[in-house]
Amino acid sequence: MLSTAELILFAKTLGGIYDNLEQSQANPKEFARINIFFRPLPWCVFEGPGFYSEQCYDYAPWDPYRQGIHRLTLREDVFLVENYGCTNFRRLAGAGREQDLLKSLKQCDLEARCGCDMHFKLEKPGHYVGSVEPGKKCLVPRDGKMTYLVSEVEVDQNRWISRDRGFDPETDAQCWGSEHGKLRFKRVEWLNETIENEWLSKLHNG
Repeated sequence: MLSTAELILFAKTLGGIYDNLEQSQANPKEFARINIFFRPLPWCVFEGPGFYSEQCYDYAPWDPYRQGIHRLTLREDVFLVENYGCTNFRRLAGAGREQDLLKSLKQCDLEARCGCDMHFKLEKPGHYVGSVEPGKKCLVPRDGKMTYLVSEVEVDQNRWISRDRGFDPETDAQCWGSEHGKLRFKRVEWLNETIENEWLSKLHNG
């Protein structure tokens, strides 16, 4: 069984800003420059550990192409990153950079994305590997048809490596996703102030 201390260590590793500048410069035709934000939420949103995530092209920092709300929980030897949609994500656009935009977020604005939780395991000290929960139930509409998501992530102190692909539920043929391999990001900033201050005090006092 994993402990609360291990969950906090995992959360501290997730929290940050990541950039694939090197990859995009080395292969500009194959990889656009992308920023990933994984910002800790105020404790009050879930009354527990949570994150806001955002991915955007570097040239459009206020127009993210992917946003998510996540609650962190434990299940035996697995770190669960639960996935939620939001009734008004546009209002939160840019919150990766400007955390004050998250002050208006309430749990009643959220809706669980069934089948889309990420399961992470500690592969070695400080290095976590995750994938979307099994079952082909994380459905994503794309180009007028429904697909199921296969998502893979590795994260440690220095980097974030990910690959998202969509497949046809009937034929299992790939419909979308990178044709040139995984996206490789480097951490450019830590976002752990809330974890250190608010989260830890709540855990200790709760």
